[in-house]
Amino acid sequence: MTDLSYPQALVMGAIQGVAELFPVSSLGHSILVPAWIGGSWSDLVTQQSTRGHTPYLAFIVALHVATALALIVFYWKDWIAIFGGVGDLARERRLTTPRSRLAWWLILGTVPVCIIGLVLDKTLRTVFAKPIYAAIFLTLNGILLLAAELLTRRSTHQGTGLRDLGWVNATVIGASQAVALLPGFSRSGATISTGLLRGLNHERATRFAFLLATPVILAAGVLKIPELFGPEGKDIGGQILAGSVVAFVCAYLSTRFLTRYFHTRTLYPFVVYCLIAGGLSILRFA
Repeated sequence: MTDLSYPQALVMGAIQGVAELFPVSSLGHSILVPAWIGGSWSDLVTQQSTRGHTPYLAFIVALHVATALALIVFYWKDWIAIFGGVGDLARERRLTTPRSRLAWWLILGTVPVCIIGLVLDKTLRTVFAKPIYAAIFLTLNGILLLAAELLTRRSTHQGTGLRDLGWVNATVIGASQAVALLPGFSRSGATISTGLLRGLNHERATRFAFLLATPVILAAGVLKIPELFGPEGKDIGGQILAGSVVAFVCAYLSTRFLTRYFHTRTLYPFVVYCLIAGGLSILRFA
């Protein structure tokens, strides 16, 4: 099998750290970028041993864990409050504080995608782990972002606050993450778009999307970490570490940028990117 090189690890780590938070699909880019470059890069996605072991998948798992850790570090104050809210729920058994409401919204938003992921994750990623599918879904992701912007009523009001989101909205926004099981659809793009449609403004939709993504990304990574210590991760420990460090730094910087960006900006630049990149990729791999 082709070995994962350090340059490949660093490049893919950077792409993961950026594309996981930007609404452009990290999973889609982890398939499309190597396919566009070709050669040994393309082999990363397709290589497997006679027993089905895939070193690249183990590498991507580590990058996801690094991304989740970056989100935890960035939102550490929020997570302290959220854990305090969980304590409030345990003691009072009702939503008595703002932090307990936020904690409950996150729990409700996380459960559906975890169930769907456990049932369909392996099947969907195996069936659709091809460049042409990633290209099609990336294009559809752009259409989703565009639809969210066009359907969201533009006004000067501040939108629904996270503490007043409600259990229905929280569940619907959280469940929308499931679309990211298809490579090319963005987790953050789906949740931000759904948040806009459920009454949140861009800033609050982004914050809730990133808080929702953290436990899902972390849990998915932790469940697959044993793969790193099996045949999949053999002889690529240094590359995994290097790529993870880059993914952590890029994810932290991306989160910092986007939380400021969405104070006043919209999803339209990402719409343009997804439609162009997706369209060109369809032409390339069809």
